[in-house]
Amino acid sequence: MAANQEEQEQEQRRRLIAAATRFPLPSGCRFSYGTAGFRADGATMAPAVCRAGILAALRSVKLAGAAVGIVITASHNPIGDNGVKIADPDGGMMAQHWEPFADALANAPDPDALLQMVLQFAKDEGIPLGGEDTAQVLLGRDTRPTGAYLLDAALQGINAIVGARAVDMGILTTPQLHWMVRSKNKGVMASESYYFRQLIGSFRRMLELVPKGKGGDEVAKKLIVDGANGIGGVKLEQIKVELSGIDISVRNSGKEGEGILNHMCGADFVQKERVTPHGFNPEDVGVRCASLDGDADRLVYFRLSSASDNRVDLVDGDKILSLFALFIREQLDIVNNNGGQANKSLSARLGIVQTAYANGASTLFLKSLGLEVVFTPTGVKYLHKRALEYDIGIYFEANGHGTVVFSEDFISQLESLSNELSSQADIGSAQYHAVMRLLAASQLINQAVGDALSGLLLVEAILQYKGWSFQDWCGLYSDLPSRQLKVKVKDRSVIVTTDAETKVSQPSSLQELIDKETANYTHGRCFVRPSGTEDVVRVYAEASTQVEADGLAKSVAHHVERLLG
Repeated sequence: MAANQEEQEQEQRRRLIAAATRFPLPSGCRFSYGTAGFRADGATMAPAVCRAGILAALRSVKLAGAAVGIVITASHNPIGDNGVKIADPDGGMMAQHWEPFADALANAPDPDALLQMVLQFAKDEGIPLGGEDTAQVLLGRDTRPTGAYLLDAALQGINAIVGARAVDMGILTTPQLHWMVRSKNKGVMASESYYFRQLIGSFRRMLELVPKGKGGDEVAKKLIVDGANGIGGVKLEQIKVELSGIDISVRNSGKEGEGILNHMCGADFVQKERVTPHGFNPEDVGVRCASLDGDADRLVYFRLSSASDNRVDLVDGDKILSLFALFIREQLDIVNNNGGQANKSLSARLGIVQTAYANGASTLFLKSLGLEVVFTPTGVKYLHKRALEYDIGIYFEANGHGTVVFSEDFISQLESLSNELSSQADIGSAQYHAVMRLLAASQLINQAVGDALSGLLLVEAILQYKGWSFQDWCGLYSDLPSRQLKVKVKDRSVIVTTDAETKVSQPSSLQELIDKETANYTHGRCFVRPSGTEDVVRVYAEASTQVEADGLAKSVAHHVERLLG
């Protein structure tokens, strides 16, 4: 028995040394695990990806063999970049307290250092090494040219942990991989075909539940989607023929000759530049359009308003959030407007989660609906975690990344009420239809992570339900003009923020100056926060006019420069 254990330990050491030797750390290269995982030039990423494979396998062993995921992508970055990030068993991001070890592992200078680091971490965390079938890791990658090589590096890393099993799920959107990990651990079929079946089926149910005469037939069915020449365009092309009730045309679909991944196209480009992507033309004036990013985890909508230039009317993540919140609030109101029958109502806490970068007009609109709006620090990991505290939590960043999460208890409530109403011949009632819309929405939206494909279909279903045009949607509220600036400083750590990054606690004099400047402007709002990656301080300002927003941002930037520059 002791001899067998010693053999297992020796085999474990041999595998770790072999993997680290095959993918040595380049001289002068340092990796840092953030919200996007590890990300850099694709040609330099193999060592980090291999070590991420080791990390993912260890994570699965730690969690008693629950499936975790690895996705190889650099999202909206240029085609030459690539990256890797890990999905936890719930389909969300890897637990934050493992990030310091991720950094240390990725930067271990040589094979021996890596070996000792893994053995010590396993000992500290109580991770048993050397067992059989102790871990499973699902892998996916996008369409980048370095993806296949980096996939091999990930496989080598996973196989460096004895008992770990890697499952290559193929070329996927990032949200698909996250969804598959979550599904695997919930006992649901974790396949692309089942993902598509759930999307298409729930979308059809949403359209079937559009009330006759409410205006659904009047909504323009034509939708042009910018696929960023990435994997999202590829997947949308696969399923669009099955999406009855909507006429989707995909441009920048990733086909050869259409263009380069994320170059002059994609959600990040459209949201920042506010112009049409490559491949659009004056003939598209007035047509509802949407844009995905390179790995399809971000979504924005836009419309070309004039044939004379390429500027667009933009619907960003704030307004997508507002549409979802309005729809869900309406359905809850319909369900609970039941003549006071307590046994036929829903107890649900609906929460909206934003960051300080959300446009102030969106926050005012949401609060005007009587909704609970809370703020977190910048970063999807903070938003998602807070959203999980509600029966229904909705979060979006302005860049178009976000989702809706429904608690298991609330889903059970919906299913019970649905069964009760159907058994009492109430299936024609408005209350029953509202319950079924909420259930369909919970199945359509990707609850693991922001998903541009599922988000797009939910938007389209709600617009048809409301009978709304693009202009109606835009008219929910008018964005307050804003300005963002960066100020270079000697040491960004001097600034300490509080209240979800909306206030400066250190140096205290800076917050006093910000408050004083802000008071000079109508609808003024301003905050500063240190960058997470470089010695700069980011300044965000809003006011009633663009001139005032610019003036407020410049005034505060001057104070930052004077105090910290």
